[in-house]
Amino acid sequence: MSRRVELVKENKRQFLELLLLADEQEDMIDRYLDRGELFVLREDGIVRSVAVITLEGEGVCELKNLATRPQDQRKGYGRALVQYLCDRYRTACKVMFVGTGDSPLTLPFYQHCGFVESHRVPGFFTEHYRRPIYEGGVRLRDMVYLKKEL
Repeated sequence: MSRRVELVKENKRQFLELLLLADEQEDMIDRYLDRGELFVLREDGIVRSVAVITLEGEGVCELKNLATRPQDQRKGYGRALVQYLCDRYRTACKVMFVGTGDSPLTLPFYQHCGFVESHRVPGFFTEHYRRPIYEGGVRLRDMVYLKKEL
């Protein structure tokens, strides 16, 4: 198996279908895709996971989107990509944030990757998304920010 992560600098929207798995509203993705760095994890030539990182200044970066193909989930691709990103940004940043819903599916994943809860933005998903978003049977309301010291 040949696994590699690559930085995509052009035509980032070619990965929109995969990005939409993690952020269901295209105009929300548009807010960070151009200014962010898009990374693709491939194994055996197949795109398994994608992620977008933005630099927020003051030694802070944010993982804006992390998505793994449904048939590749729970196989370590997402965790491997997060570890790669933490290693890559360690020299430029002190901390990485990730914002996610209060979901029984995503919170444990990020906690296993070493993130701890930082703060919440009440009503984020109900105010900024046109349709209700459900994950793991839970309607997402608040944005939960987690952080990891790099």
